[in-house]
Amino acid sequence: MQVALDVLTVLAGVVVLGATSLSVLWTLVVPRATPSRLAESVVGVVRGTFLLVARLLPDYRRRDGVLAMLPPVALLTLLTVWLTLLTVGFALLAAPLTTSGTGATLTSAATSVLGLEYADSSTGLQTITLLAVFSGVIVVALLIGYLPTLYDAFSSREELVSLLDSRAGSPAWGVEVLLRATRDDALADLPTLFGDWERWAADVGESHSSYPILIFFRSQDPSRSWVIALLAVLDAAALHVTLRPDDDTLAARLCLRTGYMALRSVADTAGIEVDDDPRPEDPIQLSHAEFEAGVQALAAAGYRPQREVAAAWPHFHGWRVNYEHAAYALADRIVAPPAPWSGSRTHLPPQTLLPHRPPDRRPCHPGEVTGPRRPDAERH
Repeated sequence: MQVALDVLTVLAGVVVLGATSLSVLWTLVVPRATPSRLAESVVGVVRGTFLLVARLLPDYRRRDGVLAMLPPVALLTLLTVWLTLLTVGFALLAAPLTTSGTGATLTSAATSVLGLEYADSSTGLQTITLLAVFSGVIVVALLIGYLPTLYDAFSSREELVSLLDSRAGSPAWGVEVLLRATRDDALADLPTLFGDWERWAADVGESHSSYPILIFFRSQDPSRSWVIALLAVLDAAALHVTLRPDDDTLAARLCLRTGYMALRSVADTAGIEVDDDPRPEDPIQLSHAEFEAGVQALAAAGYRPQREVAAAWPHFHGWRVNYEHAAYALADRIVAPPAPWSGSRTHLPPQTLLPHRPPDRRPCHPGEVTGPRRPDAERH
């Protein structure tokens, strides 16, 4: 009877150690979207806790400050869980070889996993101790080596998000991209913008699928978000392709395709179900009235559509159906700023934050009568 119990104890230890090792490898080593149920569960519990705390705060800026701590706390919690499971696993392996009580065995395993010296005369226990020491050191070293990769990817992502501020405001909005380009006589520069974001979307789709914790890393400015920025650029590209089809729209169309493929990849990694091949007539959440209001705002700023609103809507609808669901779901998952045309937030009250437009600060000549400051003018 005791032999059978010892065998089951060792098998349980092997299972715990195997599952923990696979979780570490899938999370920190394998550079692809390989799911780890353990890591997903830990991050999910930490996220739920942070959301409960954030809901108690009165405004979005304070909630953003709390949620910004989610990724580092999740990583530290995950490290603690891994080390705890290694302790339990090695304690189960050592239990049949020692006469110490359960508490003493766990303490010994814990000191070994943490790299502290633990000596025993038994050859079997010495082997287990050595393995425990190496396992703990390797896990900590892998996580330390993992952090520079995360922060390099984060810095690369945020550079273009920050640059978009002058083109789209904060939070970003697709209509605002075209409105400012029209006002600044920069419509000819849009292919360059779309080309830059095509490459950015490919990089983000790869990095955020390989390292899902990056999804929750927030921008320095609470009004910025990588999801909202990409959604704004895709909306701007879809609007431009739809409203001015006679222009050179190749860069815009390539940006759209790369962008919605990146969003689908990241959404799939985050466990969000998306349709990989939606039909152009499938429903979207953005209404025709919102689209018409956006086109009217562009026309008022001097943008000259080549299609009427009624004729343009089916084309815009057909483009947006490819990325709207994934973008809205990701924006809700990370509690992104509630920008226009970005859907609702489960953990925020109903609200829409319009892009910030700095007031006019241009000097005038002596004696010149200046009109009221335009809210959409650039600060000089």
